[in-house]
Amino acid sequence: MYLEMFKAKIHRATVTDANLNYEGSLTVDEELLQASGIKPYEKVSVVNINNGARFETYIIKGKAGQGEICLNGAAARLGHKGDKIIIISYALIEESDIPENYEPRVVLVDEKNRIIKISGNLYTKKILV
Repeated sequence: MYLEMFKAKIHRATVTDANLNYEGSLTVDEELLQASGIKPYEKVSVVNINNGARFETYIIKGKAGQGEICLNGAAARLGHKGDKIIIISYALIEESDIPENYEPRVVLVDEKNRIIKISGNLYTKKILV
């Protein structure tokens, strides 16, 4: 049996822009994606700490080192520049393959979306795509 597990998150990222006239998605600084293991075009859940909005979208890679977190398309209606969000990814993993010490990767960032701390690990064994 496969379980949908919390794989990784970028915690307390600050929205730097909201672009209603874009086709959709969430643009995230490439350095944050690499640190978290979240891939471009991967489906993610987004939680807006400021207003409680929750939505699903996919990731677009932003320029590395710019700190960009941009809500695009309809998602731009669910947050504003300066809002704090949590970006969460999940993976389907065979239950018997989940180690007892499993920990999702967590990337904590400051108000400029610079990495403060990384915890957990990147789990790659038998993830169902």
